[in-house]
Amino acid sequence: MSPERSTGSPSDELHDREEVIAVRCPFCHNADSRVIDSREADEGATTRRRRSCPACNRRFTTVEEAVLAVVKRSGVVEPFNRTKVVAGVRRACQGRPVDEDQFQLLAQQVEDAIRATGAAEVPSHEVGLAILRPLRELDEVAYLRFASVYRSFTSLEDFEKEIGELRARHVVAGTPTLPGMSPPAPRRRGGGRASTAAAASGT
Repeated sequence: MSPERSTGSPSDELHDREEVIAVRCPFCHNADSRVIDSREADEGATTRRRRSCPACNRRFTTVEEAVLAVVKRSGVVEPFNRTKVVAGVRRACQGRPVDEDQFQLLAQQVEDAIRATGAAEVPSHEVGLAILRPLRELDEVAYLRFASVYRSFTSLEDFEKEIGELRARHVVAGTPTLPGMSPPAPRRRGGGRASTAAAASGT
């Protein structure tokens, strides 16, 4: 009987032949198994491998996902955690009209943006940048709150500069700004005196 061949791509077959990680059979607990098929799933984020146990001849499937690690300022390395992203954004969105589905979507966008860099490890600073971009589109007030902490705002001028940049984006896009973010209307000189004079003359 001829051996089974992988139906995956040539690159997958090469990777399988070079694979040195032993996967224990879940049925007979044999210490090793053979890959007979590999397929990418979730737009390449995970790899599904069909395996065969040489001891009991039973087959099973494993799902492999590349581990994304975050390097904190202290140098500590920990796995990327969507829950932490949502928790930080939720604090910034307190009292704002943002629902749970939007939190989860933003966390997904952040993870996708980081994975798109192709790096296995990213500094925590890059995670913050990845949060700021979609949060600005989601809610500008929450964005200002998050940015003030992330970028360590120390004065009113820091807020004014950020608000000015938000206004400029709306001008370019032709979209209305949030209430309270529109620049104040210029005062007309002598307007009060003219009104008083007009009232006194009865005109």
